[in-house]
Amino acid sequence: MPAPPLPLPAALSPRTLLVYAAALWSGFFVMGVELLGGRLLAPFFGNSIFVWGGVIAVFMACLSVGYLLGGRLSLHQPTLSRLGLLLLGEALLALPVIALGDVVLEALADAVPDPRYGSLLGSLLLFGAPTVLSGMISPYAVRLLVSALDSSGLSAGRLYFVSTLGSAAGTILTSFYLVLYLEIHTILLCFMGVSALVGSSLVLADRLWRRAPP
Repeated sequence: MPAPPLPLPAALSPRTLLVYAAALWSGFFVMGVELLGGRLLAPFFGNSIFVWGGVIAVFMACLSVGYLLGGRLSLHQPTLSRLGLLLLGEALLALPVIALGDVVLEALADAVPDPRYGSLLGSLLLFGAPTVLSGMISPYAVRLLVSALDSSGLSAGRLYFVSTLGSAAGTILTSFYLVLYLEIHTILLCFMGVSALVGSSLVLADRLWRRAPP
């Protein structure tokens, strides 16, 4: 009788790889949307350092709120399905950027002509909610990876390495290539589609593994 296959190391298990994929894509999504946000604001508020300062400040502030909320949420029976729902939520909350972005920004440009505060408020209204949800993903994913206290630092380091690598990839691919060949709304729709796909995969995999016999 052949010997049973050896189990995969924890770092290479399908469950762990899915968590890493979620963190990688979340990092990509945030930076890609941030760069596109500056492009969306430019026709209404210009492309000055004030505008980019407002965009960056909003994304950093909203990510920090997301980190805090994600850490709190991870204390209550974390599951792959809930991580998947966070990804689905970030895709859903980005939809108003496409549907209402131009209308909101045009109204703000008339009401708040100062590009500093107009761009700050516009960034918050359009990108605040999806960015908060994106920020929740990394701390929640860390909790799913931590199986023992003595390995928590290693798990967090690996997760943030993957997430930051995704951010670098999102920055390069979006700014160097995607904006050259696709419309901004098309790129956003693609980003939302990938978030929905990754999130759905996590939910489906979690349900299948729960139903599988031990």
